[in-house]
Amino acid sequence: MMSERCGWVGSEKIYEDYHDTEWGVPEWDSRALWEKLILDGFQAGLSWITILKKREGFRAAFQGFDPNVIAEWGEEDVQRLLADPGIIRHRGKIESTIGNARAWQRIEACEGFDRYLWKYVGNSPIQNQWASLAEVPAKTEISEQIAKDLKKEGFKFCGPTIIYAFMQAVGMVNDHLTACPCHGPVAEMARSLD
Repeated sequence: MMSERCGWVGSEKIYEDYHDTEWGVPEWDSRALWEKLILDGFQAGLSWITILKKREGFRAAFQGFDPNVIAEWGEEDVQRLLADPGIIRHRGKIESTIGNARAWQRIEACEGFDRYLWKYVGNSPIQNQWASLAEVPAKTEISEQIAKDLKKEGFKFCGPTIIYAFMQAVGMVNDHLTACPCHGPVAEMARSLD
């Protein structure tokens, strides 16, 4: 379909579909934002294609990424997940997901996780104009601030680089390269929000 996709996209259909239909599209649902943040945390040290291929396994193992369910989990659930080949079996990441669910609940009850995150970009996606992958930063001042604030709220596996990748994925920034056929449509979605 697209001859000039962003250069990070592999040749596998699952990767192409993710880039073409999901990456960079503004996400406003609190639960979906939390799911994507958790998956970005699991990706630390791995390739994104590994996470994409296991995403359905993650959704099954983590009860559809319902943070209200996961917040109640304990050691028995950690052990169950450590034995599940459908996910990344990393104790620290699994335990942080449970703690992150509890942190999500606190933020959701106060102002909503969606509003909490989107306020950092003025409730409108940042429209970048990168011509090459070499221009795209690994982190920004905003991602550093969000990471710092999330850690204060009790989140783990949410450093500035993970947060910037998350911001790209959920459309808080439009980092499709300018030559990519998705750049314009994603920018148009942002304009429709104004």
